[in-house]
Amino acid sequence: MAAARPSGSWSRALCRLLLLTLAILIFASDACKNVTLYVPSKLDAEKLIGRVNLKECFTAANLIHSSDPDFQILEDGSVYTTNTVLLSSEKRSFTILLSNTENQEKKKIFVFLEHQTKVLKKRQTKETVLRRAKRRWAPLPYSMLENSLGPFPLFLQQVQSDTAQNYTIYYSIRGPGVDQEPRNLFYVERDTGNLYCTRAVDREQYESFEIIAFATTPDGYTPELPLSLIIKIEDENDNYPIFTEETYTFTIFENCRVGTTVGQVCATDKDEPDTMHTRLKYSIIGQVPPSPTLFSMHPTTGVITTTSSQLDRELIDKYQLKIKVQDMDGQYFGLQTTSTCIINIDDVNDNLPTFTRTSYVTSVEENTVDMEILRVTVEDKDLVNTANWRANYTILKGNENGNFKIVTDAKTNEGILCVVKPLNYEEKQQVILQIGVVNEAPFSREASSRSAMSTATVTVNVQDQDEGPECNPPIQTIRMNENAAVGTTSNGYKAYDPDTRSSSGIRYKKLTDPTGWVTVDENTGSIKVFRSLDREAETIRNGIYNITVLASDQAGRTCTGTLGIILQDVNDNGPFIPKKTVIICKPTMSSAEIVAVDPDEPINGPPFDFSLESSTSDVQRMWRLNEINDTAARLSYQNDPAFGSYVVPVTVRDRLGMSSVTSLDVILCDCITENDCTHRADPRIGGGGVQLGKWAILAILLGIALLFCILFTLVCGASGVSKQPKVIPDDLAQQNLIVSNTEAPGDDKVYSANGFTTQTVGASAQGVCGTMGSRVKNGGQETIEMVKGGHQTLESCRGAGHHHTLDSCRGGHTEVDNCRYTYSEWHSFTQPRLGEKVYLCNQDENHKHAQDYVLTYNYEGRGSVAGSVGCCSERQEEDGLEFLDNLEPKFRTLAEACMKR
Repeated sequence: MAAARPSGSWSRALCRLLLLTLAILIFASDACKNVTLYVPSKLDAEKLIGRVNLKECFTAANLIHSSDPDFQILEDGSVYTTNTVLLSSEKRSFTILLSNTENQEKKKIFVFLEHQTKVLKKRQTKETVLRRAKRRWAPLPYSMLENSLGPFPLFLQQVQSDTAQNYTIYYSIRGPGVDQEPRNLFYVERDTGNLYCTRAVDREQYESFEIIAFATTPDGYTPELPLSLIIKIEDENDNYPIFTEETYTFTIFENCRVGTTVGQVCATDKDEPDTMHTRLKYSIIGQVPPSPTLFSMHPTTGVITTTSSQLDRELIDKYQLKIKVQDMDGQYFGLQTTSTCIINIDDVNDNLPTFTRTSYVTSVEENTVDMEILRVTVEDKDLVNTANWRANYTILKGNENGNFKIVTDAKTNEGILCVVKPLNYEEKQQVILQIGVVNEAPFSREASSRSAMSTATVTVNVQDQDEGPECNPPIQTIRMNENAAVGTTSNGYKAYDPDTRSSSGIRYKKLTDPTGWVTVDENTGSIKVFRSLDREAETIRNGIYNITVLASDQAGRTCTGTLGIILQDVNDNGPFIPKKTVIICKPTMSSAEIVAVDPDEPINGPPFDFSLESSTSDVQRMWRLNEINDTAARLSYQNDPAFGSYVVPVTVRDRLGMSSVTSLDVILCDCITENDCTHRADPRIGGGGVQLGKWAILAILLGIALLFCILFTLVCGASGVSKQPKVIPDDLAQQNLIVSNTEAPGDDKVYSANGFTTQTVGASAQGVCGTMGSRVKNGGQETIEMVKGGHQTLESCRGAGHHHTLDSCRGGHTEVDNCRYTYSEWHSFTQPRLGEKVYLCNQDENHKHAQDYVLTYNYEGRGSVAGSVGCCSERQEEDGLEFLDNLEPKFRTLAEACMKR
């Protein structure tokens, strides 16, 4: 038993130890890193004493609680006092409980508060007793609270080097707050390395300080590198949030929907961003007038919206709100500022204009025009002098004849009723009008809620007036035959007295009568034919002859009317052909179409009958008429008449037998179109009917002058022939010798004779007809080239060493008829000389036979169609002139002129 008791005691002790260990493990698993805050001995209420990193401990926490009611923990980890706290000699601590209500997970953070003077003494004691094994030349960044109350100098931290175990170390610092602005804010004890702050710091001015610490021996040796110390100034909620404007002014339309945005206010806070010190919350704390509450404000954005749709400008046109902004997310201990917001209610057209009376009575004399007869008034609660207030009046009923109009007085907004067209008492003694009124702006309410227009009734009494004769209708008509005899009478224009509806006592007078065909009876207004009437006269339009009549009563009052005399057609005009000149292009046409017209009415007009009217049988033999339709016929020639102008009389009869004869001037022309015959004088049409214009005459004169110039040039050329020793014959067969191949370029020289350029080595001459010859020497080979008329030789177009075709160098043909009369003269002159030249060409420089110059042609047989190819042929051939017989019409006149010569 004795031995068992100790065993039981030992078992119980072991169980207690295990339970304690398990509790410690469970507690350790739920607890986070402890936090120590160094604070003054006295802490005022609602003061920040430090900040704890809650996210590092528990990220998903949504509930924060403090075990000590004297302290409050905010979402960002800021620790505030709720009451004034005095620290005793012992430490004070509390626990921050973090939990997640969704998964019931919990965490704890232990916070210890220590007085700064006690901490300093404790450190100084440890420095004298203990030796640090851990190197402290790189301490963690330190922070201090802005606007700290001290006591000063305030210990911040200790800077110490491990080399102090072997050396005597002196500590010093430099940088902002030491030897730079703000100067003397920090200092360090030389021997201990304790860092102190000498006064309070404003974070809004200096967010942090970076100073450099030095460790040196008394003799100046530096065993450590300079150390950078960062001192962060912790923010205190010492700045009030401030609105960006002292007074906000917004405008919103009345009757707007719930939730309509009125405007947005904004405030700023100089404290540290993204902290509770700058987390602002907006709210409305007052409204004038106070009831009903019509606006709300978003707490985070400051946007003001409407909470009711009963904004009525006609009741209240302006609201004044007192708004507040508070930091610390609206916590009761947060700093706050107020401002004023004025909201103006803008007008919409939600009130209809209404007449002050439902009926009006007025009067006006007949025949009155452009006169104001009534003013009506309306009431409108909308904003004055706006489109929602200005009225637009209209006449709804009773103004079918357009006698009235109603307009708005821009100053008074009244409706002015005016007479714009005279009224007639004899026709209507009273007019009842219905008028309506709306605004310029459309009505904003639903149409089903009420009528969108106010109406009223206006009774207009027409007063009788003694007035003159009335010409009604203003235009009256009568009918008369156009062949009515002079002296024929008919009813005329009738005017009447509107009061008696009678025409007695009214006198008439003719005002206008374009051709003086009629007279007007003064008493009855009847008309009498004074001259013969003609419906087809130029002054008649649509068969109506108009005269103007003046009617007057005994008092001298007048009216004017128009009498239209409708002239009834009589078949007094035969049909005729307006186009009296007919051109038939004989190569392309065998007939022409002729059209007749009749000035009479269609009842006296077509269908027409066409026939040839002539006492001679030549017209019947040469021409034939075939009807095409009721108003046209085809005139065609027969028996192949010659080109020229012919007179063909044609008789045209209408359906009643009235006829007329039209003599047509028919031109048979050698043309393609009528314009070819009209614009030129062809000798084959006899010149009849074709006239030359001034430009055509001028062109003929210029052509004659040019012809004389050519003749003068030829005569001058003929006179120069006698001075030349040699003349080269013409090639009448229009042949050109093809240039033989050359293997080396020669020396070409160009000479000018009588204005014509040729190339020659020896001498060249020009005949009477402008014939040109060339003697060319190229590479030891000599050829003679002959060109007829205006042809140029190939050599005359060739440059040095360049070849061209003959066709590209031709300048055109020249008249050659005159050459025939002088051919025998120059032929007898050139024949012996040409033989001499051929003989000389057959010898070289040593007077020996040279095969390179002239070669004998081989015999090609008899009967060659081309004839001789020699340049000395005596045949006067005219081959190649057949094209002159088939010239186009525009070249025939020139060809015939040349043939006559």
